Amino acid sequence: MLKDITLGQYFPGDTVVHRMDPRTKILMVVVYLVAIFTASNFVAIGVVATFLGLSIALAGVKLRLLLRGLKPLIVILVLTGLFNALSGVGEPLFRVWIFTVTVEGLHRAIFLILRIVLMVMGTFILTYTTPPMALTDGLESLMSPLKRIRVPVHELTLIMSMALRFIPTLIEETDKIMSAQKARGADFESGNIFRRAKALIPILIPLFISAFRRADELAIAMESRCYHGSEGRTRMRQRRFALRDACTGLSGAALIAVVTVLGVVL
Repeated sequence: MLKDITLGQYFPGDTVVHRMDPRTKILMVVVYLVAIFTASNFVAIGVVATFLGLSIALAGVKLRLLLRGLKPLIVILVLTGLFNALSGVGEPLFRVWIFTVTVEGLHRAIFLILRIVLMVMGTFILTYTTPPMALTDGLESLMSPLKRIRVPVHELTLIMSMALRFIPTLIEETDKIMSAQKARGADFESGNIFRRAKALIPILIPLFISAFRRADELAIAMESRCYHGSEGRTRMRQRRFALRDACTGLSGAALIAVVTVLGVVL
């Protein structure tokens, strides 16, 4: 299960999406999320799914990789579907014990599951195709107007990018600790949910120690390279918008327009 968590990982490539300006990709993710929450029917959700499919094809990301990243969310998706299917009002479809599944509740459950899946898969493409440093530069550039009100933009974006960067590292460290515990006879798979949760407690202490050690090593490395915040810092690469970024922005505006019109017409 831990190996299925791919959030924060970057997969190098030379596709159109990989070469796109990180600021464009960040803004497109925002537009994409707005389109998802603006969509109010299955036709509009289908348009958003088509847009996502084209993005996946242009990014060269394998679909099974995105689906594998959804595995940790299966419990959330199942609970979301059950709560909405069993709490709906309308025409009864069938009855399970004391619960009644209605047509409207089932439709709403499927709609919300599709919305969550599309939302997560869309945000995965951003981290899959954008290096952490490029993501940091893009966030800092977009948030630069906040510097006028003394918001530490550089430090905030650095913290966010470091958090994303260390997610795969901590997952790998957790997997190593669990393998070492299993070799010593630990059992993490048998028993009820409470026994499994209790069995995970011995993993937390070495994981916290490892995380603090890595944080200390990172701080020493930054100090040894004379890092002192954003004051006086320059960028090695000056990023500029290209024609592909303008075309991407127009496609995002078209997506919002189509989804809004479908919500009014249907």
